[in-house]
Amino acid sequence: MTDFLLELLSEEIPARMQAKARVDLERLFTEQMAAAGLEAGGVTVYSTPRRLALIAKDLPAQTEAVSEEAKGPPESAPDQAVEGFCRKNDVTRDQLEVRDVKGRPTYFVVINKPGRDTKDVLAEAIPAIIKAFPWPKAMRWGDVSASTESLRWVRPLSGIVAILGDDLVACEIDGMTSGYDTVGHRFHHQVTNSVRAEPVEALVSDAQHPSTSSGRTEPGRITIGNAGDYVEKLRACHVLVDHEERQNIIRDGAAKAASDAGLDLVEDEGLVIENAGLTEWPVPLLGSFDPAFLDVPEEVIQLTARVNQKYFICRDKQGALAPNFVCTANIDASDGGKAIIAGNEKVLAARLSDAKFFWELDQKTKLEDHAKKLSNIVFHEKLGTVADKVERVVKLAEWLASLEGTGLLRANPEQTQLAARLCKADLVTEMVGEFPELQGLMGGYYAEKEGLPVEVSHAIRDHYKPVGQGDDVPTDPVTVWVSLADKLDTLVGFFAIDEKPTGSKDPFALRRAALAVIKIVDENQLRIPLVSALRTAFIPIGWISKLQAIEDEAGDWRFWIDRMLRAETADVRYEDANNFEIVIDGKVELGNIGASIGVIPEPVEVDDVLSPFLDFFADRLKVQQREAGVRHDLIDAVFALGGEDDLVRLLARVKALQAFVETADGENLLAGYKRASNILKKEGAGAVRVERSRDTDVSAQGLSTSLETNGEGDAKPLSYTPEKAEKALIDALDAAQPEVTAAIAAEQFETAMTALAALRGPIDQFFEDVTVNDEDETKREARLALLARFRNAVHQVADFSKIEG
Repeated sequence: MTDFLLELLSEEIPARMQAKARVDLERLFTEQMAAAGLEAGGVTVYSTPRRLALIAKDLPAQTEAVSEEAKGPPESAPDQAVEGFCRKNDVTRDQLEVRDVKGRPTYFVVINKPGRDTKDVLAEAIPAIIKAFPWPKAMRWGDVSASTESLRWVRPLSGIVAILGDDLVACEIDGMTSGYDTVGHRFHHQVTNSVRAEPVEALVSDAQHPSTSSGRTEPGRITIGNAGDYVEKLRACHVLVDHEERQNIIRDGAAKAASDAGLDLVEDEGLVIENAGLTEWPVPLLGSFDPAFLDVPEEVIQLTARVNQKYFICRDKQGALAPNFVCTANIDASDGGKAIIAGNEKVLAARLSDAKFFWELDQKTKLEDHAKKLSNIVFHEKLGTVADKVERVVKLAEWLASLEGTGLLRANPEQTQLAARLCKADLVTEMVGEFPELQGLMGGYYAEKEGLPVEVSHAIRDHYKPVGQGDDVPTDPVTVWVSLADKLDTLVGFFAIDEKPTGSKDPFALRRAALAVIKIVDENQLRIPLVSALRTAFIPIGWISKLQAIEDEAGDWRFWIDRMLRAETADVRYEDANNFEIVIDGKVELGNIGASIGVIPEPVEVDDVLSPFLDFFADRLKVQQREAGVRHDLIDAVFALGGEDDLVRLLARVKALQAFVETADGENLLAGYKRASNILKKEGAGAVRVERSRDTDVSAQGLSTSLETNGEGDAKPLSYTPEKAEKALIDALDAAQPEVTAAIAAEQFETAMTALAALRGPIDQFFEDVTVNDEDETKREARLALLARFRNAVHQVADFSKIEG
């Protein structure tokens, strides 16, 4: 067993691509080995900015000899078929065997393949891996780059090290040959005054393996002997090939640098990984900036440091942002990093000066005036400008805030309207132009500086939330209504123009918006009629659709929608191509009643949007509730009842149902339900009614004298004496049905489930003792109707046919 080393040396690999590149290299190598019948004892993959490396442990020296058998044509087949079979398997006709296959003589060939040297397998595999490597972005370089057949790599590939045991695996790709040589640190192996020179022994060739660098004598060339000395030889030359080791050095070193100064580092694992991908010899260093910059919001400082400069930020022991940062150098400088720190401080100061300038400049213009510029930004070509969207959000937020019995404290109408009108104003500010991630947040800061009510500033700040898993969910009433209005408008708008998510494509993040709506409603236990909210959100979207349909006659739809959204009342009365009116504030601004304008496209109607949206919303609800441990089939079972658009009530019913079906009573009742449903389906029964037992004191119990599954018909007593189990089921239904109905009306779903559980014994006994398909037609119809009544009683809670199990 022998170890194998592969290193692919190149110019700097982007840090964001290195993690996937490690996975891809291991996968491609494993696939190539498996195809040749080889398996390594273990594979380790490393990456640095300048190299990808793989070490495979315990590879056999040769592949095993194999014997393969191939079945050919019948012996009676034409010569052309037999010769084709021979060519395909690279054999001659005299090597074929004839065997009997179901009484028919048939040609077979046994092909013995001798084992191959692993070195030869690797020599073929390495070029194949390089050519097949799936970089997200790749490039060609040099004179050969004019040809589309030339090699592509993430950055120019400069060397290949391939060693099996102590032997070179000779291979070539695009004129580049493999060798023993690699390079050390880009700076530490160039002898200068600013860095320490390296030990001479790290720079010379191994005596056993003379340099393969084609006579190159530049410092920093390293000759690798085998896979065993690769990591340590590079370490001696200031290259840490293990990305996890570099991450640990950065994580621990940055925390220590901050701690030594009496500060706490703000942890940022993504930044740790990114800095590890940018350095081969990381050295964390503590720097500082002018405390005057702390007047700028700390999120701006953190983004400036993180995004532009890849710095960590620090806090003092009181938790306040400190005027310090930790950068990660790529060299161990002889002056302890003083020059590096000074250079980074200078660069950060320039960045923060720009941020402070933007901060002060933006405040010179009120948000109200910023908002006027939103009419210059197109939200979507079919949905108008961002200003149009804002007006739609204003109207919807006002409607939501006016609802009674939502379970949320009443929001101030004026504050709701103001927050909705200003929620997108910061999109045109200089700060958000520089840092789009700060949208909403900066608007909140600017609103606070203007002295607007805190409810308004918080709503502007948080109306995008929640934006992902684990994000805070708004709870302030003004914020809740503005956030919901913004998301519902987006969802309804894009569904109306048929821009629904498809497969893995969701360019407008509609899945995320739907999940956010569910979280807001669920967390706040909002009792809002979802369908009514969607219909209200659709009203201005419907205007757009109608205006676009009559654009040839009415003119630019954007002109009209701008006026309509800003009016107190407006509508587009549309009946057909020859009958429409545009009404604004009670006045018919444009009409075409009875005049022919030819064929125009039919506008989208609200029902065209509602049906696909509710299906989409149900899917999102199942995704969201799966994380809470709720079964998707139970959500389907409740949704199937129809008419339920109160999400809080729906989820309460689902959770009660899940608790019930996981009990023994629930499992048995489900089994009884499915047996009853199968019988009814087979017999085609469902719109029948059943008579009650003549022994039942109906008047005393205040019960109906008929079982109506179609909602029609008069009571009719049983014409026969029911069997004991049959009567028991009738009595159980008489008792359970009103209890279930009352419990559901009171939203006491656990009580409803308990009432249903009382049916478990009677339905089991009914199937045990009673023949449903009796020869007597009267009994048969009555018993089928009884099963229909049982099924309908269960359907008061959920459609059990949707439940798995």
